[in-house]
This record gives sequence, structure tokens and C-alpha cells, in this order.
Amino acid sequence: MIARYTRPEMGRIWEDENRFRIWLDIEILACEAQSKLGLVPQQALEVIRSKAKFDVIRVLEIENEVKHDVIAFLTNVGEYVGPESRFIHLGMTSSDVLDTSLAVQLKQSAELILRDLEELKWVLAKRAKEFKHTMMIGRTHGVHAEPTTFGLKLALWYAETIRNTERLQAAKKSISVGKISGAVGTYQHLDPSVERHVCEKLGLQADSISTQVVQRDRHAEFVNALAVCASSLEKFATEIRHLQKTEVLEVEEQFAKGQKGSSAMPHKRNPILCERIAGLARVVRGNAMAGMENVSLWHERDITHSSVERVIMPDSCILLDYMLVQFTKVMENLAVYPENMRRNLDATKGLIFSQEVLLALTRNGMKREDAYKIVQEKAMMVWQNGQDFKSLIMSAEEVKKVLSDKEVDELFDAKRSLKQLDYIFEKVGLN
Repeated sequence: MIARYTRPEMGRIWEDENRFRIWLDIEILACEAQSKLGLVPQQALEVIRSKAKFDVIRVLEIENEVKHDVIAFLTNVGEYVGPESRFIHLGMTSSDVLDTSLAVQLKQSAELILRDLEELKWVLAKRAKEFKHTMMIGRTHGVHAEPTTFGLKLALWYAETIRNTERLQAAKKSISVGKISGAVGTYQHLDPSVERHVCEKLGLQADSISTQVVQRDRHAEFVNALAVCASSLEKFATEIRHLQKTEVLEVEEQFAKGQKGSSAMPHKRNPILCERIAGLARVVRGNAMAGMENVSLWHERDITHSSVERVIMPDSCILLDYMLVQFTKVMENLAVYPENMRRNLDATKGLIFSQEVLLALTRNGMKREDAYKIVQEKAMMVWQNGQDFKSLIMSAEEVKKVLSDKEVDELFDAKRSLKQLDYIFEKVGLN
């Protein structure tokens, strides 16, 4: 299902065609470096450059027999190159190709995901400014607390998306390393210049030290950056799901013409994209745990990480790309209902101004303990009997001694909550 919605670019990164193309680039670049050292004749290098290619189906056919992907690939390349193929893969081990290729694929994937994040940031910034002054109730523990704005909620998501961008940029740098250092990382049959040449041409850094493999703490950092980002998307989607509840209905996913919400109930309009995003975040987080398990390998290398990475790396990159694209669409088309936000703001008959009253009483000389007792007493009456909180406060004799009706009336103005709105937007970078 996901493949139908994923951007073609991300899918192509993880196809065999791209993987083998990178392998071939690595092998040819290594031959170039070896030629500079006099280990590959120039004539042989020219033959390799002109003839080296592969056929995906043939590689898989050979692999089915030899049970080794790199050997199968080299065998197929040799079928095209001929005798000069003996100069390919000189002194190298399979992981020189596999890990360097994986670094290129992860870097390519990170660049697409970073583009997705930029698009989401732009949409969040636009809609945060659009609803900067749109009042709504802020909720703590799921219970009405004090007024806020929908723009502030989106500004918070914008700031978190910036942090996810920074995390992925750091992880991209960490993972963009290759190695051509041989069977245990000692360059026993290779000159370090080969590694430098290959990595430079591929846009990678040569790893400072490796065993047979690039160390998996780098990969763990990468998949964890993806998982944190996925968790943020789940957080945003979960908030939309709550705000779309029938009894809340402050926002709503776009419901397209012809869309159906339920096989049984024709009236249903469900937040299916947000639910899907919330569910897929669990998969990406699970993959991050598998990435952490891959850090510990036996000695200079075992292959317990290999089978895991063939699943979690493409899956995590493809899933997060999909989630970001879909959530950006959700935000672009999100229906917002300010009138329902206003209705919900007033639903508790003024209880949301209890702290305003408490602080006003203490500012005017009443002990905090006494002020709290009075305000809570009146608040409980509202909860129990549905009375109007402002009327109860105004009628309290203790309150009348320190606050005028005009002063009380001013405390129940929701716009008082917006006095630092410009400051917060400026601090976030949304001036």
C-alpha cells in the first residue's frame, strides 16, 4: 500500500538498479586509484571504464547459485569486462563496497527527507501565521486550562520540525562516511589513497577508523533521528485526531468528494491519514530499536546487522518520506473551525479565568491560601451546578472587598492571554 503513495525518487534509491550502480561506481573509482599507484594498467582501466556494466536479473540469478551478493555482482561485471576484470576489487572486501554504497543510499535518502521537512516547515509557518490570533482553549491532562491560539499550536510544531531537521542534518553527516580499508580495516592489501579517492568522488568522508565495517553507532544515530521525527509526526497527528472528535470539532482532515468513511455508517468522516501516520510511527520506532541492537558486533565484524539493515534502512526511509508527504498534505488542506473553538472556549462558563482571578486577589492584598480557597469554592459550584463563574465571583463578599465589578469583568477577557503572542512568534522565527 505505501509504495503507491511514496515519491518515486525515494523508492528508486533502494531499488537493486541504484544499489548495483553505486557498487559499480565504487569498483571503477577504486580501479582509478589503483591505476595511479601503478597496480592497474591504464589500458585495463580504459577497458573497465568502457565495458563495465551489470544486469540486475543476471546478478540475482548468479546470487541464487553462489549465495553471495557481491561475488554474484562481480561475476556478472566480469562477464562484460572480460580478462581485465581481474583488476577489479583488488585487495578489497565485500563490506568496502556494501558499507560505502549504503552510506551513499542513506545520504540520498536523507536529502529527500530534508526536502520533505523543508516543505512541511513552510506549510506550518504559513498556517501558524494564518491562525496566529485564532483563539482556542488550551488543554492540560485533556481538561480545559487557559486560552491559547491555534497559531501558537502550529508555531510549536514548526519549532519541533526545525529541531528534527537539525537532528537529521547531523545524522546525515555522521552516516556519510565510506571505507575501503580491507578485511579488518588495516589496509593490508590497499593504499589509503584508494579510500580517499573513492569517498571524495562519492561525496563522502573516509571513515577515521574502521574494522571490516563502518561502525554501527553511526547507523543507529541515523535511524533514531528518523524515529524521533516520526514520533513528532505522530504527536501532531494525534492532536488533530483529538481536535476532530465530534464533540470537539475544532479542525478536520479534508474529506474529498466521493470519499467514504465507513462501510456501515455513511455519515462518517474519519481522520484516516492522521491515524495512519500515528500507526506507522510505531514501525519506525521499532526499526530504531533494531538499529541500536546492531551496534554490538563480534570482533572486527559479523553479519548479524546485515539482514536487519536490509529491512530497516529502506523501510524507515521510505516510511518517513511517506509520512512527511502525507502530513504536509493534511496541514495544507486542514479545515479549521474558529467558531467551534470559540464555543469550546466558553464551554466551562468562565472557569478558564480562575488563575486571573486568583492572581488579582493576591495582588490586591489577599493571602494566596484564602484567595485559592474562594476561587476553588466557586469553581466547584460551576462544575457541579453549571452556574456562571464570573457571576459567582462578582457576588462573593470576600471578592467585593478587594475588586470592583469593572476589575473582575476585565479579568474575563480572553485577549489578555495574547499579550506575549508577538514575542513568542518572534522567538520561534515566525515574525
